[in-house]
Amino acid sequence: MSAIIMDGKQLAAQIRDTLKDEVAEYQNQSVQPGLAVILVGNHPASETYVQAKQKAALAVGIRSYLIRFADNVSQGELLAKIAQLNNDPQVNGILVQLPLPKHIDVQTVIDAIDPEKDVDGFHPLNVGNMQVGKKTLLPCTPFGIVKLLKAYNIPLQGKHAVIVGHSHIVGRPMATLLLNENATVSVCHAYTENLKEMTKMADILIVAVGKKHLITGDMVKPAATVIDVGINREGKRIFGDCDFDSIKDIASHITPVPGGVGPMTIATLLCNTLQAARSQSKQPVLV
Repeated sequence: MSAIIMDGKQLAAQIRDTLKDEVAEYQNQSVQPGLAVILVGNHPASETYVQAKQKAALAVGIRSYLIRFADNVSQGELLAKIAQLNNDPQVNGILVQLPLPKHIDVQTVIDAIDPEKDVDGFHPLNVGNMQVGKKTLLPCTPFGIVKLLKAYNIPLQGKHAVIVGHSHIVGRPMATLLLNENATVSVCHAYTENLKEMTKMADILIVAVGKKHLITGDMVKPAATVIDVGINREGKRIFGDCDFDSIKDIASHITPVPGGVGPMTIATLLCNTLQAARSQSKQPVLV
């Protein structure tokens, strides 16, 4: 029997519909949530991501501001713009699209964003709140994955989740969110020995390394849930980190690439933006 395909695109559309109603209610008080996106350079993938984020924001009624800088922007100029946005009451969320040019220190830029406006969930204060299970702005991709798992009624408590990839954007926060759901979590990375032995133990396998078809069917436990975060471009085609065709008849659930995790990442960015707006206006968070 083939795996159930976890349709992130459909779930993201449902989330956006809910958000649209919430934003409309918020706008009845003459307030429109605002999201500022900073884009440095003209990296093609970043351009695509930013366009998708802006389009989704506008579709639910969130005002979107795009601030562009050339590749050679100084770190000081970038930090000055962030400081200005931190003090702008029309801006509830600030997102700096990664990657940044090598002459700019990414962590310094993240640290400069007001934690209450950090809709990417990367600021150390928000990361710390996440670690102890406090309500906070969560990293969008892990947040979206948890929503997707729950929407498909995938049990988390007591299950063994194996994460391949230990980035600060996906792997590490993903581990924290799953631990907060009482899963047993193993994190693998480039230095992990016997990767296949680890992935074969996973009830829930989450792969986020950016390597085409790293995970094949013989590396997956029968009836496992497989979440593929990878985006690997070859010409006009996109491939995941998992070999979908060799896994789909082994796993119980699997995400497609594209159409799985990606739409959920954007949907949870919008959730974070509305949450930030409500928090800044001292209103209850409903989404």
